Amino acid sequence: MQNKLSICTFGPSDILAQSLTQFLESDRYALTYFQGTDEFLAFVEREKQQLDCLILQAHPKLKGLAYLLHQKSTLLPAVIVHLGSHQASESAEAPASDLNDILLTSVKSPENGEFVSSKVVYHTAESHISVSQLPHIGRSVEKAITQFINFSPVSWETDRSQPTPNSSPDTSTQHFLGPQQRMLAEKLRERLGYLGVYYKRNPKRFLRNLPPAERQHFLDELQAEYRDIVLNYFSADGSLNQRIDEMVSTAFLADISVTQIVEIHMDLMDDFSKQLKLEGRSEEILLDYRLTLIDIIAHLCEMYRRSIPRDA
Repeated sequence: MQNKLSICTFGPSDILAQSLTQFLESDRYALTYFQGTDEFLAFVEREKQQLDCLILQAHPKLKGLAYLLHQKSTLLPAVIVHLGSHQASESAEAPASDLNDILLTSVKSPENGEFVSSKVVYHTAESHISVSQLPHIGRSVEKAITQFINFSPVSWETDRSQPTPNSSPDTSTQHFLGPQQRMLAEKLRERLGYLGVYYKRNPKRFLRNLPPAERQHFLDELQAEYRDIVLNYFSADGSLNQRIDEMVSTAFLADISVTQIVEIHMDLMDDFSKQLKLEGRSEEILLDYRLTLIDIIAHLCEMYRRSIPRDA
């Protein structure tokens, strides 16, 4: 099974190609590099069903390239790399208006130091990084894929340098984006196992980030699901394994910790203990359900272990 992320890169600078070769491990990424526009477009059109992400050098011609990708209804996760002074020197002969349009106004976010662009080049889920962040390019690729899968289609900021009749992308682009997102998520699940699920995680849906009422509702449902699994754990229920997988996936997507699962188990055992005491029965039977807890924790830990990017 192919288990590498397929990356296609475009940019006129040799330094970008050298850096990507250095910082993207060959055992995890399959990298194809192009400096010519025609060759790049032909490759992307031919391989877009297999590509996982584009890495594009910020350059005066990039927005025109993005326009051509839109015309072909080709939308993929994208990382845009700004090479700073090196890039500017290479583009010294380009018109100032083009440079101002593509060498984007950017600032360092005071919260996390990330590179923030003030304009959209390709689509609103693109990720921008500076040359100093190239050692962490793998993390940026994973962020770009996550954003692409999670974001909703919005209007694309078109290149005003294009003629008026062609100033907006083909309307099929908007219809193509939803299926493209779903296809990428499914492909990642099939090819990369748990790593594909990792890309679907949306921090806004993490338990700790939910509003209090929604958080409590989520916990109540998770506890109810765990209770049903416990009660049927030693039965001949053929759907039990699937229910365990579904519960673990739900916990993983919400960034639930193992400690929280243990707390849910202990609270449930306390309730069962009180009921058994009222009925005058022994509590020893509850010890057997430690197997249920171990099973759930093992599944959850394996999901975290196999999904977290190596450089995260």
